[in-house]
Amino acid sequence: MCGIAGFWTPGGVNGEAASALGLAMAARIAHRGPDDHGVWCDGAAGIVLAHRRLSILDLSPAGHQPMASASGRFEMVFNGEIYNFPELRALVEGASSSPPAWRGHSDTEILLEGFELWGVEATIARAVGMFAIAAWDRSERVLYLARDRMGEKPLYYGWQGDTFMFASELKALTAHPAFTREVDRDALALLLGHNYIPAPYSIWSGIAKLPPAHVLRLGEGVRDPVSRPYWSLAEVATAGQAAPYAGSDGEAVAELERLLGEAVGMQMVADVPLGAFLSGGVDSSTIVALMQARSTRPVRTFTIGFDDPAWNEADQAKAVAAHLGTDHTELYVSRADVLGVVPGLPRHYDEPFADASQIPTLLVAGLARRHVTVSLSGDAGDELFGGYERYFMARGLWDRLSRVPAPARRVLAGALGATAGWSPPGSWRGRPLAVRFRQAAELLQCGSGDDVFRGIVSHWRAPESLVNGAVRRPTVLSPDAAMPVVGAFEHRMMYLDAVSYLCDDVLCKVDRAAMTVSLETRVPLLDHRVVEFAWRLPLSMKVRDGRGKWILRQVLDRHVPRSLIDRPKVGFGVPLAAWLRGDLHDWAADLLEPGRLAQEGYLRPDPIMRRWREHQAQVQNWHYSLWGVLMFQAWLEEQRRQVS
Repeated sequence: MCGIAGFWTPGGVNGEAASALGLAMAARIAHRGPDDHGVWCDGAAGIVLAHRRLSILDLSPAGHQPMASASGRFEMVFNGEIYNFPELRALVEGASSSPPAWRGHSDTEILLEGFELWGVEATIARAVGMFAIAAWDRSERVLYLARDRMGEKPLYYGWQGDTFMFASELKALTAHPAFTREVDRDALALLLGHNYIPAPYSIWSGIAKLPPAHVLRLGEGVRDPVSRPYWSLAEVATAGQAAPYAGSDGEAVAELERLLGEAVGMQMVADVPLGAFLSGGVDSSTIVALMQARSTRPVRTFTIGFDDPAWNEADQAKAVAAHLGTDHTELYVSRADVLGVVPGLPRHYDEPFADASQIPTLLVAGLARRHVTVSLSGDAGDELFGGYERYFMARGLWDRLSRVPAPARRVLAGALGATAGWSPPGSWRGRPLAVRFRQAAELLQCGSGDDVFRGIVSHWRAPESLVNGAVRRPTVLSPDAAMPVVGAFEHRMMYLDAVSYLCDDVLCKVDRAAMTVSLETRVPLLDHRVVEFAWRLPLSMKVRDGRGKWILRQVLDRHVPRSLIDRPKVGFGVPLAAWLRGDLHDWAADLLEPGRLAQEGYLRPDPIMRRWREHQAQVQNWHYSLWGVLMFQAWLEEQRRQVS
């Protein structure tokens, strides 16, 4: 795992000054790669590539980046891991008339020789892994940027004046003097809606996220880069459901265990200490079980425990670890430890990000890094195999709503909307009733099950109305966005989560938390062959007897007694609702002070303060929607500190 940065100023740059600037950009993300750094510059072309290295494979100087291909045509910086690099190396050697004289055994070198042999896009399509890549073709004077299929590794890019810049994190871009700190108000509205900013947008105007599974190509004399997919989850989902898996339950379970086991085995390859996060739930326990089955010694596993039993799953994780025989480490953290993470969140996450489980994620990443350099995780099981409770909630709500004719729903919504502002004078009892009326009116306006799901995953119904000067931007969650043909309503929700929440929330959360402490994370469930198989499965193999992840549970049953897993799920979170009324009250009240909001000019105070007051009065828990506002406000304060 590493960090990459660079820029292209067509027309040329001073080589010495540009190299120094490239190193300064990379220094801003030194946490992503503390082991080594490098820069390459072609002053005449105006291109600079910079790199920070976290050594995982080939710890020798032969793995140093930026790295050139053997012929010198391609120069590249690379963040991530290519898990099938031995296979690619054999293919390169078999296809070359004179096999390359390998300088080492890094996957970076193998990619570069693939570029020479097959071209950039064809090589990336052959790769199995997680990555963000910037490659310069010296012959054609073309810059390529590429990102892995599911979006595990981040990559930002965009023009700032006459300079095209790119980096693993936004903080690297801000080191360039051409960078302008202009907040994208439309992206801010998306943040308030989802508590993350979905690709391709970022918080800064003119800067975008490269979507997963895309290669961007920018040639000389061209202002608008061309970005196109080399793999498509929509096509995978459509094809999988059009020709579903025809085997028996037992055959499907065996095939999933084989595919996932192979992915785990590939991702256990490292020249540094390796372990896994273990919560004791289905997903992480399955990954750890398959790791232990392939290891000749106990796998290192890590769990965070909380003093508050209502939020603690450490005992369950400990029981699973004991059964599997892992080398288990748990760390119990106090309320003060957890709250102490909050002030650093804007710095760690770099753009406003408001999933409160970012707090325990930072803590468990820090624990793991004390012992290992690489940690596997169980992320993506819910999105692939129907595990989220909201899938069942949305299905139940729509089943009931759809029984009421649409004209009647509209009339009733109008009546409830008109009543929602009413409250008996001097009575607190009317306030919760008003809130319920308002929520019911919004629900009745839903015209489809998809609308119900969008409402469930949205924290403000019209977030652009909260942001001065914002308009609604299209995303994959927009009502008119293209959807694959996948049949079941649950499959539609799983697809939407996979292309939005998984990529831009879950994977972003884990990447920033881990890389803050220079820890590489790997996600075996996101091996694209596992993803493709999951989309071939009928819904009945994912959701059965009112529970999700049926097939994943069957795989786990082969390794861990069900009694250790089938316990009430706590969830990897924090008691945020209570904190905003207690320990975090003063911090939050200062950030949300109406005069401050009005002076800053981004947010409209009235609707925000209405929810703040309702939350404090325990009329309604608005902690999720308030956390999005607070994370923007805290981020804005951090930006002011950086430029002062």
